[in-house]
Amino acid sequence: MASSIGNEKSVNPVLRISQLDALELNKALEQLVWSQFTSCFHGFKPGVLAHFEPEVKAFLWLILWRFTIYSKNATVGQAILNIQYKNNLSQTEKYQPLSKHQKLWYLIFTVGGRWLEERCYDLFSNRQLQSFCKIKRYINFGAGLLKLCELLNFLIFLQKGTFATLTERILGIRSVFCKPQSVRQVGFEYMNRELLWHGFAEFLIYLLPLINVQKLKLKISSWCLPIAGLSNSENALAAHCKECSLCGEWPTMPHTIGCSHVFCYYCIKSNYLFDMYFTCPKCGSEVHSLQPLKYKIEMTELH
Repeated sequence: MASSIGNEKSVNPVLRISQLDALELNKALEQLVWSQFTSCFHGFKPGVLAHFEPEVKAFLWLILWRFTIYSKNATVGQAILNIQYKNNLSQTEKYQPLSKHQKLWYLIFTVGGRWLEERCYDLFSNRQLQSFCKIKRYINFGAGLLKLCELLNFLIFLQKGTFATLTERILGIRSVFCKPQSVRQVGFEYMNRELLWHGFAEFLIYLLPLINVQKLKLKISSWCLPIAGLSNSENALAAHCKECSLCGEWPTMPHTIGCSHVFCYYCIKSNYLFDMYFTCPKCGSEVHSLQPLKYKIEMTELH
């Protein structure tokens, strides 16, 4: 773990994106730990942890601090990315781990600060005394000022890339690589597969609107179910104008398209408006003219 850190130029710099990725990994781990912990209380009465949630979170973050920063000088996200903290206040050329005071203050600033932020509102929300109101205003002002300092620190970090958080700047700790970074071997198999798939998807998006799906379905159905394969009862119903060739129900306002089959007006009109090359699903005849039947079909014919 020894690395040459005589001055800032000799230190192997950590990329800004790596430091930001480490912070995001830490947040993801905390959410995962909290979700796993709360799942243990699904069988209990709802809201059993609501009154003690800040304290429980602080206890869990304390355990994480004990096995990450205190033991390994690195958070979980930093350990995954081959990063660790070093004492930037030391003047030696060798790697110096964090001192116990820095680790303790790191715990106070992170875990203690987050606990105070979550518990502060409950401590002063029900207090109506003037002194408590003043303390609440001071705390709100201090929290706003702290957020402003964090924003300024982040802007400086984007320019110089040294301290990603305000806590690191105050305590004088910075991120360094545990081991020298080797050249990454980039594989393009996944990228080629993604590019090929996206190109194929764009081709389908361009091609599908040009295909008359309705006509294709009717053509396939006419091949699979030709008119000769219909039963005598179906032909008789169609011949006596008692069945719509599309919906199979008693034809409402029966119309023909030039063949011997009958359609409901709304069935044939909607299909013809959707597809100007619509053909009869029974015989495959195209729409020559949409004509109503010239004789009436009485409901008594059903009997």
